[in-house]
Amino acid sequence: MKKKVAIALVVLIAAAAVAQKKEKPWVEWSKKDAEKILTDSPWAKLQTDTDTSEMFYSPTNDPRLGGRVTSNTGTRIGEGAVNSAVNVKFQVRFFSARPVRQALARMMEINNNPPADVVAKLHQFADLQSTNSIIVTVTFDSPDARYTGVVMQEFNGANTGTMKNDVYLQRSDGKQLFLEEYVPPGKDGFGARFIFLREIDGAPFIKDASGELRFYAKYPNGIKVDRRFKLADMMYQGQLEL
Repeated sequence: MKKKVAIALVVLIAAAAVAQKKEKPWVEWSKKDAEKILTDSPWAKLQTDTDTSEMFYSPTNDPRLGGRVTSNTGTRIGEGAVNSAVNVKFQVRFFSARPVRQALARMMEINNNPPADVVAKLHQFADLQSTNSIIVTVTFDSPDARYTGVVMQEFNGANTGTMKNDVYLQRSDGKQLFLEEYVPPGKDGFGARFIFLREIDGAPFIKDASGELRFYAKYPNGIKVDRRFKLADMMYQGQLEL
């Protein structure tokens, strides 16, 4: 009898846990909820590249004033010494996935408190399902303007022709889906857009929620962005969201 009661309690607790785990409507997300979706979620991954070349202090002297010349003196004179490791962060997001666009819309609502007509347009943007394309966006940031300047030049100077053969989505079985179109960053702040067709030869490239999906992009001057996503975690409201 006691064993049956214990089992019944376990079932009730499990049911309660499932009920508590029910997804909160995106229009009720807090700012923290939305930021989590955009920065560290099944649809958003961060890549951090660290430059340690100037991590250790060494005096910067101008040889024109009788100072000591080192291998990086020219750079330090022209741009200033860092004397610490510098990070460049690349934020990769599946922009075509509704949770990402819903989080962006929610952030705009919270931060700007827009009028009703703008809210309606934001909701339309957030809830629209992307049926033909998979769109990945990449933004970047660094505390050192020298680094952001280099990355910005690279992102803005690239085009579909220069990127087409070095950008792809890859399934766990090794099958790759190459870039269809590249769009440099715009004023909307969403970042560079990498657009892929959902189907190859009339069949979906992603057929189920098994395995991983890798996003890989290499820019002409060597910048690489490489992140992996677990498809099973990208389920949303009962369906796979990409």
